[in-house]
Formats: sequence, structure tokens, C-alpha cells
Amino acid sequence: MRKLLTLVALSSITWGYAQLTEVKSHVNKAIVEPKNDTLADGWHKSGTISLLFNQSAFSNWVAGGVNNIAGNVNAVYDANYKKGDLLWDNRINLAYGLTKNENQDYRKTDDRIEINTLVGKKAWGNWSYSFFGNFRTQFTDGYDYDNDENQDYPISGFFNPAYLTFGPGMMWKKHDNLKFNLAPLTSKFTFIGDDIYKYDSAHPLANANGFINNNDVELYGVEPGKSSRYELGFYAAGYYKLQLMDNVTMENILALYSNYLEEPKNVDMDYTMNLGMQINKYLSTLLTLQLVYDDNAYAGLQVREVFGLGVTAKF
Repeated sequence: MRKLLTLVALSSITWGYAQLTEVKSHVNKAIVEPKNDTLADGWHKSGTISLLFNQSAFSNWVAGGVNNIAGNVNAVYDANYKKGDLLWDNRINLAYGLTKNENQDYRKTDDRIEINTLVGKKAWGNWSYSFFGNFRTQFTDGYDYDNDENQDYPISGFFNPAYLTFGPGMMWKKHDNLKFNLAPLTSKFTFIGDDIYKYDSAHPLANANGFINNNDVELYGVEPGKSSRYELGFYAAGYYKLQLMDNVTMENILALYSNYLEEPKNVDMDYTMNLGMQINKYLSTLLTLQLVYDDNAYAGLQVREVFGLGVTAKF
């Protein structure tokens, strides 16, 4: 009996070690998975367009429900240049989404224009001297549907606001799927247009804050009556993409910013997680989770989640 127990114990330990080794192998593969950075000098361009669909329909459904249809389109284009120890990475990210519930007008689920550029020159090891630029805004007007059902008063729109961020720094890059950039002297501009002030005391934003005229309104941190705001601070950005399974990838994008000139402890955060599963060459599912904290725009955590079946094309 003792020999049998010993044999069972040894078998269990051997099996457990084998499973642990297999798991460790998968984890290492997911974390490392480096792309070949020995690319030839010159331009390297690629892009994807994804179209996601969501739809629900009910007929005599006693549990209740609302008929709805939704669609999201996302386009990403990379144009990267390399020459010796000099690199120039560029990315354009465009996204727009609409949903239509029964007995309601169309409402946005996504709206984003983002342009990123970064120039780097190798310093030592995986480190490079860098200079980055980032521009963000949106395509169309946005509304506070909880307080503004008739959509008379937009609270955001194209160039309302727009953000321009740039500065020198240092970039650490293991490979294309694992890198971060630190920029301790980053300038950030926030722009708003004059048309964002085209509302009166009836506007829900004005009522919520007790404003009685446009000159009293501070929007997105921009002082009343002005069209821009300047900040100087520390910027940190990271990118990490890993292969969870053969056809499942997780992309993590994080940006942090602290303004030296005003309340540096209030760190702005923008985190996006894209979890994608490739079904075949064209069909895929995508889960996007975005968390944003910027107390100049909203005194709380902003959360956006989108999930759907999509069609993806590469070019």
C-alpha cells in the first residue's frame, strides 16, 4: 500500500510539473513574441479596417426587451520609417459608432480621431532618444442624453475639444509589441471653438453648475471666454500586445499625464484594452474597454465598452 501511495504521489508531482512547464511555455510565448526588428531601411506601411455589428430583436417576448441595431467602424493605419539607428513611427486611428434603439434617434457609441507620431534615435541598449506628438478630437457633436433628450445643446464636437500633446523624452522598446515612452517636459494644449458657447442658461450643463451666462462657463479646463489652455507636465505612454491563444490577442494602450502647473497629483489617464479573436481570414470578434480620467473634462471615471462580431480587412 505504501509503495502504491508513493507511486501515485510521484506520478502527481510529475504530472503537475509537466503542466506547470507547459503553462510557463505558453506564458513566455505570449509575453515575448517579438516581431523581427531587423527590418530593412525605408517605409513600412500597413492598415486594418474593422466593422462591428450588434443587433437585438424581440416579438411577443414576455421578458421584455428593446429592438436595437448598432455598428462601429475602426480604421488603423501605420506608416513607419527606419534608417540605421533612426526611426519614425506614425499611426492614425479613426473610429465611429452608432446605435439605434426602437423609438429613439441614433446615438453615438464611439467617436475618435487620433494621430500619433514619434521620432527616435538609438541611445544604448533598448533605449532611444525620442520626440513624440499626439492629436485627438472627434468627428461629430456629442450630447448629454440624460439631461438633453431633444439634442438642442451639444456638449462636445469637432475640435470641441481638441488636444495637442508633444515633447522630448526617452523611449524603451523591446520590440514592436512592447514599448513605452517617458517625456518629462511635455506641452499639452486644449482647444475649443466659439460655437461650444452657443447656449444659454437653459443648457443642462449650465443648470448643473449654476451658470447664468456663457462668460461664466469653464469647459474642459479652458478659462471662460478663452479658446485654449496650456499645460506643462510629465507624460508616460506604454503599449503591450500579447498572444493569449493562437487566434486571440490582447492589446493594451496606456497614457498618463501630470500637469506641473496645476494640481500635479491629479493624473490624467487614458487606458484602452482591445481583446480580439480572429475567427477566419475576414470574421472576428472584438471587445474594447476604455477607461478615461480627466477631471478637466469630467470629475469622475469615464468608461466605454464595445463588443461585437466584425468584418476585418487588411491593406
